Amino acid sequence: MEVNTTGPLVGLLAGNHTNKQHDSSHFQGHDHHHHRHHHKIFPSKSFLLITISIISFVLLLAIFLILLMLRRLKSSKNNGLYKESTGIHNGSSRFVAQTAINFNSSPELKGGCLHGGHFGRSQLHYHQHGYKGVQVFTYKELEVATSGFSEGNVIGRGGFGVVYRGVLRDGTVAAIKMLHRVGKQGERAFRVEVDLLSRLHSPYLVELLGYCADQHHRLLIFEFMPNGSLQHHLNNGHQPLDWGTRSRIALDCARALESIHEHGISPVIHRDFKCANVLLDQNFRAKVSDFGLAKMGSDKINGQISTRVLGTTGYLAPEYASTGKLTTKSDVYSYGVVLLELLTGRVPVDTKRPPGEHVLVSWALPRLTSREKVVEMVDPALKGHYSKKDLIQIAAIAAMCVQPEADYRPLMTDVVQSLIPLAKNSSVSISSSTRFTNQRVSPRNNNGLWFQSLNKTFYDWGEAKFMEVLSRGLQDVE
Repeated sequence: MEVNTTGPLVGLLAGNHTNKQHDSSHFQGHDHHHHRHHHKIFPSKSFLLITISIISFVLLLAIFLILLMLRRLKSSKNNGLYKESTGIHNGSSRFVAQTAINFNSSPELKGGCLHGGHFGRSQLHYHQHGYKGVQVFTYKELEVATSGFSEGNVIGRGGFGVVYRGVLRDGTVAAIKMLHRVGKQGERAFRVEVDLLSRLHSPYLVELLGYCADQHHRLLIFEFMPNGSLQHHLNNGHQPLDWGTRSRIALDCARALESIHEHGISPVIHRDFKCANVLLDQNFRAKVSDFGLAKMGSDKINGQISTRVLGTTGYLAPEYASTGKLTTKSDVYSYGVVLLELLTGRVPVDTKRPPGEHVLVSWALPRLTSREKVVEMVDPALKGHYSKKDLIQIAAIAAMCVQPEADYRPLMTDVVQSLIPLAKNSSVSISSSTRFTNQRVSPRNNNGLWFQSLNKTFYDWGEAKFMEVLSRGLQDVE
């Protein structure tokens, strides 16, 4: 029996085989088509990824550059505030002051020299070259300059340390102050004085020549003032200063305080102005020294700052001594006390005097408006060799400076203007052009109007009427 190989089963198998071939070819075609399609998409995705990467890199770079520019702009702006100085010319005088300084930073010792922290808004460093015009000395150099800190070279002593006369390597005679190690306050005073005096330049401030911060040693090198301090000449039996010299000293001191109060971007408050810190050169011209307790004041008129009470008894303004509120008017009060010392030859506090005369200001203030009593107050060492008209005017200025209320005290610029006509020395400029564009305007108070025209008023009204109005004005103030 023959088998029909072409029957239905064979046909079905053949059909299935054909269908499988068709399906296989279909899937192969689909896979080939999918591969071609994927091959077309791949370059597009790569291009997109590369583009995104480039754009992201550019954006990050732009952001980085913007941040860098902003940082540099801020830095240059702050440095610009430091570099922006006020140049003041008055004959041969020049004053340069910088912006606010943060005196509370702590320096580090590296390589034997100070590296300051943040002074103001930018960081300054005490490096081996020092500040411009201020040299850095080693302890060994200063030891040689003073012959081993010989006792024979001592020219002054105080709570701060010892001052020696020395000759520097270039032949310059200098006053070398060796500071005692008295903890943080002594270190702060050293930093303040170096930083401040390297920035402030005035013919009425003692010049800082250099400093030493070698290991634990702290020394300051100043220009040598051969005639010592005003205190020695008034209180230690030296040859008495004549009236003309006292008038010039009063003017020089007023100009010194005027310069630090009103000619800088921010006022500087001395905080320890007194006769011991007024030094005299070979011509008995006065310069102010010792800025270890100095403080930056407020930019606002009569703006006050709160601080720990430091200074010397007898010179402290009442509001500062009682509350710690410090303003430039605190220095004005201290100046008034020094003016009274120049007038009377007395010290601010003297318990050896009769009752009622222990405190100079309390004793003098009620007497300053009486012609007879003013004359009685004058230092006997002058032996009557003074101008009574000048005496009355200086007494009036002193009376205003030591007013108990700070608002009634004048600005130092007003004091300078009133003292200029009283300076008899031809070397003192009589020009009244010492006011400057950045100068603050005096507040108008009960006595401000007539105080600014003190000299003209005196000569126009005459002595008697002037004293009458002065007395009435002080009574109004009280």
